[in-house]
Amino acid sequence: MRRAFISGPIQGLEHDQSYREAIREICRRNGFEPVDPWVRERVIYREGDAHRAGEGWNFDFISRDLRDIERCDVLIAYLPRLSAGTCMELFYAKLLGKMTITICGIRDPSPWIIAHSDVILGSIDELDGYLKRLPKPAD
Repeated sequence: MRRAFISGPIQGLEHDQSYREAIREICRRNGFEPVDPWVRERVIYREGDAHRAGEGWNFDFISRDLRDIERCDVLIAYLPRLSAGTCMELFYAKLLGKMTITICGIRDPSPWIIAHSDVILGSIDELDGYLKRLPKPAD
């Protein structure tokens, strides 16, 4: 089964990650196993201000995310607003030659986002139709 890494902003949106379930469901419907780092990392952000950089952060989760991206076929970047982590994951996936799909709500996105996205969609709803049109892998 093809795997899709779900990337999206966390910092500042720790209590509003509902977009991830919608993307996971769309992935499943279209034959992709969703790989969502939020599932394992939500506990990191639960502590809030106690885990600011330099105050006890354990950065192991970053290397785990990068390994997950390496094992995926596609990266789906959700960018309703600018997110440093999401942009870094998008760049890394593209560097590895992965397919990158960006759902971008940013008006006039950076050329860096555009250059590292194979396709830019305007909403999560558009993702379903796009994934349906992708060729199925040969068995």
